[in-house]
Amino acid sequence: MGLLDGLRVLDLTMWRPGPYATQLLAQLGAEVLKVEPPGGEPMRAFRGHFDLLNRHKRSVVIDLKADAARCLELAADADVFVEGYRPGVADRLGVGYEAVRAVNPRIVYCSISGYGASGPLAALPGHDVNYRAYAGTAPPDDGGHEFPVADMAAATMAAFAILAACHKGQGERIDLGMADVLANWMGTLPVPRGSESGRARGPVPGYGVYPARDGGRVGLGVVSEDRLWAATCQALGLDCHAGLSFPERLARAEELDRDVAERIAALPRDTAVARLTAAGAPVAPVLSPSEMRTVDHFQQRGVLDGSPVRTLHDPPLPPGRAPDLDTAQGWSRRTDGTTPCRPARRKPYGRSPDE
Repeated sequence: MGLLDGLRVLDLTMWRPGPYATQLLAQLGAEVLKVEPPGGEPMRAFRGHFDLLNRHKRSVVIDLKADAARCLELAADADVFVEGYRPGVADRLGVGYEAVRAVNPRIVYCSISGYGASGPLAALPGHDVNYRAYAGTAPPDDGGHEFPVADMAAATMAAFAILAACHKGQGERIDLGMADVLANWMGTLPVPRGSESGRARGPVPGYGVYPARDGGRVGLGVVSEDRLWAATCQALGLDCHAGLSFPERLARAEELDRDVAERIAALPRDTAVARLTAAGAPVAPVLSPSEMRTVDHFQQRGVLDGSPVRTLHDPPLPPGRAPDLDTAQGWSRRTDGTTPCRPARRKPYGRSPDE
């Protein structure tokens, strides 16, 4: 049993954004049926990725080009329908919004695409790096690890929008563009200013990512708090600045930030982090993906292999495995009079084989 027990999701997505969105729902107890083409989703060739994004789901193989009617049959008893095609493709396959709504007027139909279903960029192909580039969120060209922020952000936003529509309970059409999510996030931020050193800095001194002597980087998060600023200064030997008020710091932002950057640049990353942590400053090491996996905090909270959501009464499902191809036990017709997104609490039609 979970928070979303009884919620039925038909998942026609592939690769990362859609599968992660539906996995977020599955981890909270939703019944997710993954529709795959003959031979399976191409991402099955990359089992390290596929298995992590498709746990707690069932699989059914349908050739939509030849048998869209079978998919519509399943949609008639679903609460949520998620597709990740480029705009227009779902319609051509016979599983567009109008076709699905015709068999289930109360369906929550979510489309996840690169740039959304309308607008000058709607028809462009792309992947995470393209959406980030357009949205102004591409990382510096430092050869570092590429975190697929557009994919993951869109997936999370899709899960949020789906549940909001389910709460309303009257059916909905959701059009979600991955670049739109990042552009929306960027719209909440002030335009970053540069510094004499060429390092982009935040709006206040002591906020940003600072290079250390050994090539590592340190994330420092001082904003308006006087005590955090004082702790940072004391740890870095800048006691002469520790007593400055927030307005005074704003008036001397570039000068003070340069002093902070110079002191951190003189220390190895871990030494800088240790000193700042001991002083009570808001600091974190900028970790690689492999380093992140060794952090005790994440291991103890079980977020690396489980759900990032923690609840008291209806906990998310424990770590499981992805389904084998075409292993669904069927999607039985509802006979209890429940309506989509307002289901009665009942035993799900089936979960992953390991449960």
